[in-house]
Amino acid sequence: MMNEVSDHLDYGLSVIFIGFNPSLRSGESGHHYGNPRNHFWRILQQSGITPRLYHFSEDRELLKLGYGFTNIVARPTRGIDDITREEYAAGRKLLYDKLMQYKPSIACFVGKGVYTEFSRKSRAEWGFQAETVIPEVREFVAPSSSGLVRMSMESIVEIYKQLGSNLAQDSQESE
Repeated sequence: MMNEVSDHLDYGLSVIFIGFNPSLRSGESGHHYGNPRNHFWRILQQSGITPRLYHFSEDRELLKLGYGFTNIVARPTRGIDDITREEYAAGRKLLYDKLMQYKPSIACFVGKGVYTEFSRKSRAEWGFQAETVIPEVREFVAPSSSGLVRMSMESIVEIYKQLGSNLAQDSQESE
């Protein structure tokens, strides 16, 4: 069995990025968004969320920027079709507990499916959600960064820019 990719969580984070689960490549490397076909790190840089392009091996470094990482399911798989209903149920509870414990300013769900699995809502729009699951934590739904997503990179980056401008505004207000 492949190792789980450890969470990078702390108190006082601006945002926690939440994925479905690690890919097999991420499981092998031990880092979040470790598949070279995953666009996550480029999206963060192009949307202005990070000041430069980070390599997946630097994922822990993003804690210094106030950004954390976790997944709804910790077990690496080839794809989301390999995740069981039982794993989602257990993962939902664990994720709820993590968000209640750490209370980031924003929980960013990397994919609508991640959010609908967590929230149990049948659908979600991109961006900030009007009704949140966790009190005091704003919930943001962003497109998946998987190379399999059929949206254009430009469209994906535009949605992440909404998150980036909100993070920039929050950091200005806290100065």
